[in-house]
Amino acid sequence: MSRQLINRSPDLKKLQNEGYDLEIRSGYLLVHSVPYVDSNKNVMRGTLVAKLVLAGDKTAKPDDHVAYFMGDHPCESDGNEIAEIKHQSGSRELAKDVVIQHSFSAKPKPNDVYPDYHAKMSTYAALLSGPAQLIDPSAKPQTFKVTVVEEKERDTPFNYVDTASTRAEIDLVTDKLKKLKKIAIIGLGGTGSYILDLLAKTPVWEIHLYDGDKYLQHNAFRSPGAPSRDELEQQPNKATWFRDLYSKMHSGIIDHPVFIDAANIDELRDMDFVFVCVDDGEAKKFVVEKLEDFELPFIDVGLGVQLTGDSLGGIVRVTSSTEQRRGHFRDRVSFEDLGNNEYNRNIQIAELNSLNAALAVIKWKKLFGYYRDMKSEHHTQFHIDTNGIVNEERPE
Repeated sequence: MSRQLINRSPDLKKLQNEGYDLEIRSGYLLVHSVPYVDSNKNVMRGTLVAKLVLAGDKTAKPDDHVAYFMGDHPCESDGNEIAEIKHQSGSRELAKDVVIQHSFSAKPKPNDVYPDYHAKMSTYAALLSGPAQLIDPSAKPQTFKVTVVEEKERDTPFNYVDTASTRAEIDLVTDKLKKLKKIAIIGLGGTGSYILDLLAKTPVWEIHLYDGDKYLQHNAFRSPGAPSRDELEQQPNKATWFRDLYSKMHSGIIDHPVFIDAANIDELRDMDFVFVCVDDGEAKKFVVEKLEDFELPFIDVGLGVQLTGDSLGGIVRVTSSTEQRRGHFRDRVSFEDLGNNEYNRNIQIAELNSLNAALAVIKWKKLFGYYRDMKSEHHTQFHIDTNGIVNEERPE
């Protein structure tokens, strides 16, 4: 990953060709062995760090002028800290194995934005190494190290670096989801497909898709993406269609173009979590009972939409079942056929599907520590008519 990114990015390639020791780690650019002076007037070497902004498989323009540093605060040759770049000090873990002690602020002229990473990192390297060279003229940041350190192979399920987490500096929070090896989505209708859209942007290793239906024209109006007419005419299987779509981003999308039944239900035993997104009451009952037998955590989603007069109303529901609380499930979720539910008529309500999915994924992230969870509710209802949210069924 490091070598490919460097080779495809002219600014990084220029830094490397000039002899800088580069590493790409967790979406950050590290420039190692930069000489500086410590408070005792000793020449030391530290590491400059910058968030990477990427456009696919190459760098884009940096979006800020701040750089980070691993080491003591750099000083002038007399041992006094370099005042012109002082910003913040204190140990801080930006990502796994990226722990910095200081951040610097050196604004370029005239627009306070560096044109590329060569300009940014070479500027900071010169500011730090200049005082060091007054003491030791051979103390240069260009080490001409032959080997470029590579990222750990398959350290991420993504096909390109997650710079969104890096930009927000929440890599350590996001990494909590890496502990999940296998997630299943049963049903790729409106809500299930939006759940996939959100999960595909998380670092869970495998996302298994179960659906035996075809992806038809009405599905296009209540699911993410925008298929062409030619693609719809092919009537692909839903699981396969969405696998192909999201595999562009996430390497662990696995399609199962079948319905869950007695022949394949045991496949779910290996899952860390399951999203149940089916409308058929009998099918839902079978899946839920098996998931309870397997002692797996899961979330069931549902929409109840009715046409009254010339407008729609109803409820969006998210019900969780975990080892902390399961007994409430049958009181909150019906296994009866939906009957006179306008949703079965394929009314185009993508915003409700996406809301249902968002509420489900937010709850899932709460269960695994990504979001703070002050209530630990296991049942949530959003009422369309009143715009109200009800949270109930807390662990006893």
